[in-house]
Amino acid sequence: MSEIILNDKEHIINTYKRFNVVIKSGHGATFVDENGKEYIDFSSGIGTNIFGVGDKEWVDAVCNQAHILQHASNLYYTEPQVKLAKLLCEKTGMKKVFFANSGAESNECAIKTARKYSYDKYGEGRNEIITLVNSFHGRTIATLSATGQDVFHKYFFPFVGGFVYTPANDIDALKKNINEKTCAIMIETVQGEGGVNALNPEFIKYINDVCKEKDLVFIVDEVQTGNGRCGYLYSYMEYDVQPDIVTTAKAVAGGLPFAAIMFSQKTEKTLGYGDHASTFGGNPICASAAYSVISRIDDNLLNHVKECRKIIENKLLKAEGVKSISGKGLMVGVELDEKIKAADVCNKCIENGLIPLTAKAKIRLLPPLNISFDELNKGLDILIESIKEVLK
Repeated sequence: MSEIILNDKEHIINTYKRFNVVIKSGHGATFVDENGKEYIDFSSGIGTNIFGVGDKEWVDAVCNQAHILQHASNLYYTEPQVKLAKLLCEKTGMKKVFFANSGAESNECAIKTARKYSYDKYGEGRNEIITLVNSFHGRTIATLSATGQDVFHKYFFPFVGGFVYTPANDIDALKKNINEKTCAIMIETVQGEGGVNALNPEFIKYINDVCKEKDLVFIVDEVQTGNGRCGYLYSYMEYDVQPDIVTTAKAVAGGLPFAAIMFSQKTEKTLGYGDHASTFGGNPICASAAYSVISRIDDNLLNHVKECRKIIENKLLKAEGVKSISGKGLMVGVELDEKIKAADVCNKCIENGLIPLTAKAKIRLLPPLNISFDELNKGLDILIESIKEVLK
C-alpha cells in the first residue's frame, strides 16, 4: 500500500471514505496519480475546479496577488474583494455581498440574516425556516439542522430548532407548512447531495411568489449549482425569480476556500456592525482567484455547458444499465439499473481511468465546465464500458 495512504490512515481522522487513489498533480480535465496514471476528471473536486487543474489565468491571479498582499483582515479595505463584490452585483442585480470561506458558512450567514430580518420587522416568534426534504445545506450544527435528511440527524444532539421540512415539488404541502412562525424558505434548485434532483419550475415560481406575498426571505443555496454549473451564472436565473439571499461557494474561487453571500434590496441592510464576521472572508488571494473565475463565466462558456449536456444525454440514455439522467447542465445524476450499485461502478471507473462521484444510488458527474468535447466523450465511453463490466 502507498506510504501516503498508510500515513493518512495513521495521522488523519478517517471521516472520509477515500478511494484508493493518491492524486499527485493534474492538467486541465486530467488528474495524475503518484504512479503516473492519468484519469479524466468528472468530479472537479466536487464541483470546485470549474476550469480544471492548472488554469493559467487562475494561477496568475493567485500568484500575482500572493506577491502583493496575502491577508490584511476585514478591519481594513482591500481592493480584490471590492472588485469582486462589484462584479457579482453587476452580474446578478443583487445589492450587497458578504464573503466567507465555505458553503456551510454561507448558509449559516443566510440563516442568521433571515431570522434577523424577521426579528427587526416583526419581533420575536417569527423564526422558522422551511427547507426541503432531501436537501443538503452543510455540516455545521445549524446547517445540518437545516438539511432535510434524517441520515444526518444523529449523534450531535441537540440540533438547532426552528427548521421545518417539506417535500420538494409539493405546493400543497408547502402551503400547509407556512404559518405565522415562518420567516424564510430555503432551497437548492437542484438537490445535489440528495441525488441530483431538479425542482419543478412551478414549485420554484410558487416559492418566489409566496415569499413576496408574505414577506418571507427567499434563500437560494447555490453552493453547488452556481457559478455556471447548471448552464446559467446562477441556476435560479433560469426561472425568472428574484431571491432575497443567494449563497455560493465551491467553484466561486476555482479551488480555493471561498464563499459569497449575496443580498437583494430587501435584505441588504439587515446585518450591521458586529452582527456577522469572518477573519479570512474576502481574503485577497481567494478574492483575486474568484474574480478570475467570475469574470470568465460568459455566454460562450455557458453555451458550452449546454452543448456538453446534450452530448451526455445522447450517449448515456442509449447506454446499457442506464435508466435515466437527472440534474441540470454539467451537474449530472445517472440513475443505474437496480442490479448494480453506484459505488461499484465508481470503483470500476477509477480502475479504468475516470474519476466520477456518487450521490445516493446515482453516479454523479461534475466535470470542469471547459472540458473539451474529446475529453468528455472519452470519459463517457469509459463510464459506459465500466457500467457494462459491473453488469456482467
